[in-house]
Amino acid sequence: MTNRTLSHYIGGEFTGASDALESLNPSDTSEVVARFPDGSAADVSQAVAAAKSAQPEWAEASPEVRSDLLEKIAVALFDRAAELGELLAREEGKLRGEGMGEVLRAARIFRYFSGEALRRHGLTLESTRPGLDVATYREALGVVGLITPWNFPIAIPAWKAAPAMAFGNSVVLKPANVTPAVAYALAEVIHEAGVPAGVFNLVLGRGDVGRAIVDHEDVTAISFTGSQQVGGAVGLAAMKRGARVQMEMGGKNPLVVLNDADLDKAVTIAADGGFFQTGQRCTASSRVIVEDGIHDRFVAALTERAASLKVGAALDSASQVGPASSEAQLEQNFRYVGIACDEGGRLASGGGGVDTGTQGYFMQPTVIADTAPDMTINNEEVFGPVVSTVRVKNYDEALELANRGNFGLSSGIVTNSLKHARHFRKNVKAGMVMVNLPTAGVDYHVPFGGTRGSSYGPREQGFAAVEFYTTIKTVYTGDCA
Repeated sequence: MTNRTLSHYIGGEFTGASDALESLNPSDTSEVVARFPDGSAADVSQAVAAAKSAQPEWAEASPEVRSDLLEKIAVALFDRAAELGELLAREEGKLRGEGMGEVLRAARIFRYFSGEALRRHGLTLESTRPGLDVATYREALGVVGLITPWNFPIAIPAWKAAPAMAFGNSVVLKPANVTPAVAYALAEVIHEAGVPAGVFNLVLGRGDVGRAIVDHEDVTAISFTGSQQVGGAVGLAAMKRGARVQMEMGGKNPLVVLNDADLDKAVTIAADGGFFQTGQRCTASSRVIVEDGIHDRFVAALTERAASLKVGAALDSASQVGPASSEAQLEQNFRYVGIACDEGGRLASGGGGVDTGTQGYFMQPTVIADTAPDMTINNEEVFGPVVSTVRVKNYDEALELANRGNFGLSSGIVTNSLKHARHFRKNVKAGMVMVNLPTAGVDYHVPFGGTRGSSYGPREQGFAAVEFYTTIKTVYTGDCA
């Protein structure tokens, strides 16, 4: 397969093509997927200027204009789902079906927000003072900077860019270095759909590009998805200059398995949440808290399931688990397994690499049993196919452990007890709760986000997106004479 040389997309033009950096196929690193420019602050300034110039007219356009454009983008993504899904598999490492599914999700996101563009509504209220009318209006913010990760390289840009554009903002997108070709393909789709010059802009490059976006005085708002460490710096810099900020910063998501759970269902749920998509989901159930009565049988069954999963190339139809996205991610996975074993965890399954015959970043699905709640493996996000298990005496102890730590994105419980399911739903400290379902896997039309260190600012996606991407203006009107 041939590789491409990519460029930025600024002011309606693809510009600045360069081979300064390259992205590799994580299934076979001998294949260069794309070469791309190492963007600069000057590139960001050019993109922001284009976005600032285009935004007023875009915001003043009929909402039908914005709706029609987003629908065209959606249709193109539906039509190209197989092609773009394969590109995503080659560049990020998702299995072909997972990659195609993500492209289809992006298409549905654009289609959803094509409708929301027509539903940007306000309120009318009765004033407490006679003779006055009061109304609220939602208005666009201006230029929005989007900084997105590699693990969902088309879905996350879609769920940020689609609402931003639907509500009249212009966009400057900085995607992750691991997956520039997928972001570039999205820019091509948006360009071919007829987006007005400057409404959507893409700047490729390393961390300096993100910092330049965050620091630029004409960027009104920042939406970021990434690590807590980087997110903290983004938030401080944006808030220091008064920019609006929204951040999603990962999870260490608990899955509670109670004694009355169906064992096969519990193992399937844990394997789905922990191993599929190579564990590279911020909603993955990387720590499983198991009640004593079912613990030994559950760990044995999960260990057997992990060992049975076929690890292989993303485009191999027989593969069930693909590669880590990069060498750095693979090394991080192995490092956390080593730390867990050094701290007293038992390596029940996996823990090593996999020889598939290619130069890829492959790792065995891993179960680390007999861990204690305060171990590193139970408090830091690994972002790989690594699941730790903790034994507890009862439900109360399970809930207490589920609520420990500085993350609170997703959570789950497997039980046949309505009493415990209801109590868990109300008392777990997480933004999302799954009952008898994997912690990973969310719909595009409902809010997404967490508590504590997992999220900051208004929720993403669905009907909640309008809260971040618009501001409310309150208007009082009195008699004219």
